Amino acid sequence: MVEVIKQGGVIAFRTDTFYGLGADPFNAAAVARIRTLKGREDDKPILLLIADPADVERLIVDPSREFQELAARFWPGPLTIIGHAVSELSEEITAGTGTVGVRLPADANLRSLVRDCGGALTATSANPAGREPARSAEDVRSYFPEGLDLILDGGEVTAIEPSTVVDATLSPPRVVREGAIPARLIDLRE
Repeated sequence: MVEVIKQGGVIAFRTDTFYGLGADPFNAAAVARIRTLKGREDDKPILLLIADPADVERLIVDPSREFQELAARFWPGPLTIIGHAVSELSEEITAGTGTVGVRLPADANLRSLVRDCGGALTATSANPAGREPARSAEDVRSYFPEGLDLILDGGEVTAIEPSTVVDATLSPPRVVREGAIPARLIDLRE
């Protein structure tokens, strides 16, 4: 699996929410494959999973105070926090926004997988654009009978909601998508 990622491959794997499509976020060609597989619009950034809080430094330029507070409060967990992306991340990841969403998952096995793959891994949902997220490896196979290099069967997911996504480039931060963490818990105003 690690070799597949290192060689520019695309995998499907169970995240702490739904199944995701994984590739090296610094490999623009691999990320472009994900966009093609999903039929994804070019204006939607692709979120990243990290293995350890320190991995933020490789992906986010000067995380805001709000970014740091949200990470301290909700990580590890189902909160994707948007920050200003480092220049090494391609437009395939940022969709030209200059930003990227990052999440530190609560599942220790998932963090270990991400660590083995270099500390950061794409994790856009494993489904064609407009379809329901894959909840099992069988769902992934039915959505993508061709085009994936590896499907890791982690069993059926138990999550009922995706991660909550918060834009921490703004002050106060703005909830982009409410998910597993209710929006009312995101308020950082004192």
